[in-house]
This record gives sequence, C-alpha cells and structure tokens, in this order.
Amino acid sequence: MTETCTPGQRLGLVTEFEPGAGTYVAGSFVCASLVGIQRTVPVEETADKRLPRLEVSRSTRPDPVPSPGDVVTARITRLTPRLALADILCVGEHPCAQRYSGVVRIQDVRATEIDSVRLPAAFRPGDLIRAEVLSLGDARSYFLTTAKNELGVVYAKSIAAGVPMVPLSWQEMQCPTTQSVESRKVARV
Repeated sequence: MTETCTPGQRLGLVTEFEPGAGTYVAGSFVCASLVGIQRTVPVEETADKRLPRLEVSRSTRPDPVPSPGDVVTARITRLTPRLALADILCVGEHPCAQRYSGVVRIQDVRATEIDSVRLPAAFRPGDLIRAEVLSLGDARSYFLTTAKNELGVVYAKSIAAGVPMVPLSWQEMQCPTTQSVESRKVARV
C-alpha cells in the first residue's frame, strides 16, 4: 500500500508495524517524519515474530529546471520601464518547488511593432503569463519571451473589481463585473 503522507501523520500502531526509514514512534503510533510516499515492507518469511515495516521516502521525481525552449507559467511581480520581472511557477505541466526568476524585456513582449510596446499596456503585477524561455539570462534570472500568439497573459484580475477578466482580443481583457476594458498582451489559449 502506497500513499502520500506528511510529517507527524499517524501511519499505524506500533503493535501492528515496526518503524522504518522516514518514521518515528510517538506514544503507540508510528508517525511520518517527512513528506513523501508511505510504503509497507512485508515481513520476511525467515523472520521470527516480526511485524511489517512502515517506511516513508521522498518523491523521486526531480524538480523541473527551466531550459531554453521550455514553455513556462510565471507570475508578473514588478514592472520597470524596460523589464517585466516574474516568478516562474511551472515548467510545462510540472510545478516548481524551487523559486526561479524570469525577465521579459520590452523587445521580447511581441514579435511585431516592437518600438510601440508599453509594458504597463502588456502586463500588470499579479498577471499569470505563459512564456517561452529564451536563454539562461544573467546570474539571477531567465530571459523569457511572449512574442508568439499562444504566449502572453492567461489570467488577470481587473483593477476596478478585483475579479478575473475575460479576453476580448489579443490586446484587451474585460472585467465581467464593471465591463471596463484593460490592455494586456493576451495569449491565444
């Protein structure tokens, strides 16, 4: 039997199980000492009066690391006149346990009319964007681009009402409550 458990979670009674790796005894219970997968190791046939052993091991799936060409989901954290700073939340479909920083430069917002791009008209802090990793960037962050039709804002809240907005076109989203229209570089989903 395998299931996910958290530290301090009671896994079984000490009269029914022996504690193994990743567990400890608290009173009359075998408890998990880390977040991971619970596993019951059956009794060996040669053992005398032994009980099945409970173990907890960490997930073996490695944390995804963004690399050039990967499509990521990120949250815009801050805007400057030339850059939009973002925290990368997911690489593809896999959430990141570690925090990665990304930067969308003004020339990487869209493929056409690069000279007329204004960052406050493309993104706002708190927006969720789908972007592609261009390069590893500098020591602190990855360079991201939204210069394709399927890349851009996928979720934004209106300034007026604070509710999720609905896309109207590739460059506008509308608040369903107040009917106000705000500019965004919208992803084609």
